[in-house]
Amino acid sequence: MSGGNVSADSSTPDRFGSGCRLFFVLLWVLLLAGCASTEQRVEPEIVGAAGVAPTKEPGCRGSIRVMTLNLAHGRGSGFHQALQDANAAQHNLDRIGRLLAREVPDLVALQEADGPSLWSGNFDHVAYLAAARGYANYVRGEHVSALGLSYGTGLLANLEIGEALAVTFDPALSQPAKGFVVSAFRWPGAPGFQVDVVSLHLDAFNAEVRDVQARRLVQELRERRRPLVVMGDFNTGWGQPDSALRRIAAELDLRAYRPLEPGLSTFPALQRRLDWILVSPELDFLAYRVLDDRVSDHRAVLAELGLREDPASFSVAERIYPGDCRPERAARYPAQSS
Repeated sequence: MSGGNVSADSSTPDRFGSGCRLFFVLLWVLLLAGCASTEQRVEPEIVGAAGVAPTKEPGCRGSIRVMTLNLAHGRGSGFHQALQDANAAQHNLDRIGRLLAREVPDLVALQEADGPSLWSGNFDHVAYLAAARGYANYVRGEHVSALGLSYGTGLLANLEIGEALAVTFDPALSQPAKGFVVSAFRWPGAPGFQVDVVSLHLDAFNAEVRDVQARRLVQELRERRRPLVVMGDFNTGWGQPDSALRRIAAELDLRAYRPLEPGLSTFPALQRRLDWILVSPELDFLAYRVLDDRVSDHRAVLAELGLREDPASFSVAERIYPGDCRPERAARYPAQSS
């Protein structure tokens, strides 16, 4: 799906328009802070794309590729989404779509993912990406819905997903509200093995709030009793003594890829690693990359995951794609040890 006619300067409207939009941004922030509601726990609709089938066939056994990206409300590298028009939002999402087309992730976790919102073009960004890149299923968890705004977390999937749950953390603790969406999928070629995939967004400013949110996440995911792939914008690193990331990993028995490795920053403005992928012991990191594409103020994180019982003696192509339907991808994505 193309972005239509996007002029070269569509992301930089005239000064008068920018000033008006900036005024409304500030007004929105003030009003949202006064609109705290109770926590929400809902089962969002999983939307299937008409005529699009999952790309992993049931008989194919192998790895899956996962990605997490904070969409930044479709503003790209701009200062704020309200200072851009709908054409600019579509143009920025098209750039993300080209990234997805290049890397071909099976599951994508999205944060700051907008539904129809006045400040970002008034269209569903998750549905737009799903249609543009032919994802078989998608689900969006709405954590903010007020004053013409709708946004939260989302999942794109080229696997069959089900049992979706969206949880909004207590908005009284954090404004704008944060939360997560989770859904279950069956591992390709292992129909009896179900895994929960999570897109998570934690508070950006307060470690104590993140800790409360982490406890709620742990409580909800423990009740589902499945192995996990937890991805998202954790807004914290591994090395902090009060790290909600480490609490989540410890209490759910999850592993991160080389958590203290330098050079894996995902938030260039602060040179910090805020975006993470955590996996259960049943799964293994076969490869892991932070992508250089400047499609947001965050960088996308991409990982190839396999079942741990897969023989480590396979060749690179065999280890990444034992029995996979798309072995041609292996040459572009060499294995790394974790």
